[in-house]
Amino acid sequence: MTSLPPRVAVEWDATVYHRVSHPQFAWGERVLARLPLSGDETVMDAGCGTGRLTAELLGRLPGGRVLAVDRSKNMLHIASEHLMPHFAARVQFILADLAALPFSQSVDGIFSTAVFHWITDHPRLFISLYGSLKPGGWVVAQCGGAGNLARLYRRISVLMAAAPYAQHFAGWREPKEYADDVTTAERMLTAGFVDVKTNSEPAPTVLGSAEAYAEFIASVILHVHLTRLPTNSLREQFINRLTDEARNDDPPFLLDYCRLNIEGKRPPLL
Repeated sequence: MTSLPPRVAVEWDATVYHRVSHPQFAWGERVLARLPLSGDETVMDAGCGTGRLTAELLGRLPGGRVLAVDRSKNMLHIASEHLMPHFAARVQFILADLAALPFSQSVDGIFSTAVFHWITDHPRLFISLYGSLKPGGWVVAQCGGAGNLARLYRRISVLMAAAPYAQHFAGWREPKEYADDVTTAERMLTAGFVDVKTNSEPAPTVLGSAEAYAEFIASVILHVHLTRLPTNSLREQFINRLTDEARNDDPPFLLDYCRLNIEGKRPPLL
């Protein structure tokens, strides 16, 4: 059975995330390839995490700069350690909520991947992103979409309602929003975006072992859930029960990811 370190706060374990988030990095590389960059822009990495993709973005902006924004102090700390030795003059780290950004018409573009679903108020999110863009600026992003991890979340719901976990999940509110492409397009248009494009794509991901699966879901998917369980023993039981169920899937340890692709622009000045 897999042993987990104690978890007592909602903050990310950024060191573990940096090491295990290979699927998110691979998806992000494909999103980066879609960015309409000349190389001298100011771009926001909205939810920069530990900076792995931020480094790739900076590599495509030899004459530009990046505002690396995250609401996790742990993530920004690791990102700073990762990026400052090579990009100190061209990257600024900002602790902020993406739904309440402290910018007004400040950036040429916004890049984001595997982040927007962690914000539950998407109408407010898109208003905030829109306000941060210069006229003519763009957003290109990807996040979890409708149906994301559906099989895993069905199992989680059953487990949360069962003893000995149910008492600890009383009043639980899901900390994520997996929106569909149509709803997302409507929200972006309402916020003022034009040339909006949204679509969903499956991204099934297989973890290589029970240990890798347990560590991944504990650190990347369920870190908020685990804070509701008061002992490390309960947390280990919770993750191990989910891992045991995934062991019998075909193929074993498959995560049924679904990604939502998002593009839009702020209208230019006439």
